[in-house]
Amino acid sequence: MFGRPSATTSRVILRSINRRLTRLTSQTNKPPIPRAVIYFSQQRPRDITISHGSTRKMSGFSNTDTGDKPSGPYYNKNIDTDATLKEKVEALAKFVSSCKFGMMTTRDSSSGKLISRCMAIAGKEGGDIDLSFTTNTESHKTDELKADKHTNISFCDSSGQWASIAGEVSVETGRDVVKKYYSPTLKAWLGDLGDGTHDGSVNDPRIAVLKVKTGSVTYSITDMTMLGKAAQVAKGTVTGEPAKVETLREISEEEVLQWRSTASKG
Repeated sequence: MFGRPSATTSRVILRSINRRLTRLTSQTNKPPIPRAVIYFSQQRPRDITISHGSTRKMSGFSNTDTGDKPSGPYYNKNIDTDATLKEKVEALAKFVSSCKFGMMTTRDSSSGKLISRCMAIAGKEGGDIDLSFTTNTESHKTDELKADKHTNISFCDSSGQWASIAGEVSVETGRDVVKKYYSPTLKAWLGDLGDGTHDGSVNDPRIAVLKVKTGSVTYSITDMTMLGKAAQVAKGTVTGEPAKVETLREISEEEVLQWRSTASKG
């Protein structure tokens, strides 16, 4: 079996190569030939430098090297770089609204575990880029968000369309905010404790609003039928060509800020 050469073996090979390069340079009047240099970590090379300082950064985890070929051709095939910011946000808002429910992920500070819960969308802000949810202040999720305000809200439908929204959460307990997003159906979840205060009404102090300020978004939508998708996958299986079955879009942090600023002026 052939494996990756050890760092010691690789250095011996490189020294031999560089000695030959030095001899070739001394035998001619041409400019020095660039030396081949490889920087080693304890486990495997991360940055490879060959020629005049041209560096190709490798990922933090890698199980192979595809050279100058894309390691993820499916992404390159499906990513949409032509849509305007307006088109991207409007398509995202439409998809999120069609889902109605999203999975909110928080981190348990005591164990470090990630926990996801199904949450109903209560509203949108910032030109539909930011989301709001109602919650019980006495639930574990508020404890987790107090320790770490970062979250991810994910959506998916039966056709395979999906969205992933990374952001930060603030827990709003002001009654004006609660009244804006309150729904009488919350009483079914909180119940009436019969003490005249914790009754599931708009004035119940257990009700709060989780405001998610979006940081960045990745989502995938498609208008292709299941039959069309199957045909693309079958073609890719035979030819090795990546399947084009979705429109993959990304909204960067800079674009989110730009959109939110534009919406506030509207």
